[in-house]
Amino acid sequence: MIGLLAAVALVVGLLVLFNALSKDKGQASGTITATAEVVREDSHRLSQAPEEKAVLVEFLDFECEACLAAYPVVDDLSEEYGENLTVVARYFPLPGHRNSETAAVAVEAAAQQGKFKEMHARMYETQSEWGETDEDRSPLFRGYAEDLGLDMAAYDAAIADPATTKRVTIDKNDGMALNVEGTPTFFLDGRKIQPATIEEFRSLIETAIAD
Repeated sequence: MIGLLAAVALVVGLLVLFNALSKDKGQASGTITATAEVVREDSHRLSQAPEEKAVLVEFLDFECEACLAAYPVVDDLSEEYGENLTVVARYFPLPGHRNSETAAVAVEAAAQQGKFKEMHARMYETQSEWGETDEDRSPLFRGYAEDLGLDMAAYDAAIADPATTKRVTIDKNDGMALNVEGTPTFFLDGRKIQPATIEEFRSLIETAIAD
């Protein structure tokens, strides 16, 4: 069981999350895929449950304030139910955010060197430094990659490779076909969920694990 301070953080984070959700609605542009999947074989796992009984998927935008609020909530739930709950992150950059797709491509480039989780965390930890601006922040993201000790020649090659952007687009297109309209959007065992409280979020997870 998580401690009192962690529980308070979950409650506060979720309140911020649901208060902010309305600010980050709006469907991303792209071509809807005919065979959308909530989770693909190559989808990025933030955590892999050793005794997996349920899978939580989040479609996210790194520039989204509601996603930033959700970040510690999802992290705490992942820790609390980590024995049985696998957590998957999927890209869903929204068109109103100048650097959201650039950030996703940078994270994907880092993922190619085994640093998805680290770059994912760095984007949220630094969102206030680069979000809500029309300036291209890709040089800043390259600095994050350097800080993580990535092979920069390989990173630069991945950023330039259309296949990296295509990997982000596949996630986005799956989300569109699954009627994702804003971020964050959660799916639990393939079903979209919209918990209104932390208690409901936990209850949905516990029910899925028990089934």
